[in-house]
Amino acid sequence: MSWFILALIATLAWGFADLFYKKSANEEHSHLITAIWVGIVMGVGAIVLMPFSSTLTQNGFSLRLLIENAYYYSPASLCYIISMVIGYAGLRYLELSIVSPIQNASGAFSAIAMFVWFSAAGKAGEFFDEYWYINVFATVLIVAGVIALGIVEQRLANGEKHLDKKDRKYRFGALALLFPVLYCIFDTVGTAADGIILDEETGLNLSEIDVLIIYGLTFFVAGIIAFIYICAKDKKIFNPFTVQRFRTVVPAALFEEFGQIFYVYAMARNPVLAAPMIASYCIVSVVLSRLILKEKLKPSQYICVAAVIAGVVLLGIFDGLSEM
Repeated sequence: MSWFILALIATLAWGFADLFYKKSANEEHSHLITAIWVGIVMGVGAIVLMPFSSTLTQNGFSLRLLIENAYYYSPASLCYIISMVIGYAGLRYLELSIVSPIQNASGAFSAIAMFVWFSAAGKAGEFFDEYWYINVFATVLIVAGVIALGIVEQRLANGEKHLDKKDRKYRFGALALLFPVLYCIFDTVGTAADGIILDEETGLNLSEIDVLIIYGLTFFVAGIIAFIYICAKDKKIFNPFTVQRFRTVVPAALFEEFGQIFYVYAMARNPVLAAPMIASYCIVSVVLSRLILKEKLKPSQYICVAAVIAGVVLLGIFDGLSEM
């Protein structure tokens, strides 16, 4: 299978995952319920992939090596998990067509973080290669789009006089943007941790399958913790196996894992071209939210969202060009 087909499947899968995440964000504990099911699916996927890990099965399965690698990879995996749970929570208060582009704007914050890192290490010259202007422009475009969107959301919140004041504040106000913004921050930290932990010279030298296994098992543990929390808070055993959840949150978890697997292999085959293609999957989310969820935005919101999407796409293109 060609890299293009792999990348296309990953892009569509994550776009549909966002759609089902939004459809399942209709309960008090919806973000935790989603985490439970993503943990189940990723945990099962990790178990299925274990026999294919050359690192963990060189001389028979090594539980000690698995635990050791999971320990060292935990900073990255935990940041990713926290960011995803925050993203699930944010979908209760904002339209998918707003949440998805802002969350994918984490590439901008990663670029800023890497610039700080390179400057501190005296390697700023490596950051400013011949394509640096694309990176800077995309970062400014995304940050400006996020700030403008916050202003627009707050103005809309003040205009919703028929809603309860508290509901206006959290459903439409700029404060609700904290969810996707926090997602960006934690995802940025996770990306930085990935760069350090998985560095070819000083990192753990884990293969793509090893990362999928460790990440999947870590998410499975996080799902168990979320399950225990819900049971303790509601003071009764929580049942995640309902018909409604099999229609929404389970497809979301399956699309998430499906996209993750195809993403890894697409990047392994042709990272130069696959990176910019997959980085813009938020466009699929926006199109689906408009066609299926019938979300209607104001022209000012469309402009802000378009700016963020354009910035994300430019960052993806920059990542591809920087590899040439």
